Amino acid sequence: MPRPILDEAHVHPAIRETVASRHVGILREVQEAIAANDVVVVGMAQNPFPRRARRTLEAAGIPHKYLEYGSYLREWQPRLALKMWTGWPTFPMVFVKGVLVGGAGDLEKLVKSGEVKRPG
Repeated sequence: MPRPILDEAHVHPAIRETVASRHVGILREVQEAIAANDVVVVGMAQNPFPRRARRTLEAAGIPHKYLEYGSYLREWQPRLALKMWTGWPTFPMVFVKGVLVGGAGDLEKLVKSGEVKRPG
């Protein structure tokens, strides 16, 4: 499922470094959390859906790492970098064993089906 993305040949050499390094810190932080934890929820303040995903995990006894980046008016640019990286348009972004599984509703379906469950 290749996702369209502007290839480097179509980015002028003078701006390639800017494109490559824009908000790279937040991407690294999320990637490190994904590598170190079986379940990661990436969210934002004031949005009820990250809270819903966390409650789903807590109710099922599934440990997880939660990363929160800003609110509706704060840190929207770094969050935009996450959206561009994943292709997922909303928060939360839920990762299970390194795989983006979607948002809160998608996670609920996976927990209900038993595909995502408490370790052990």
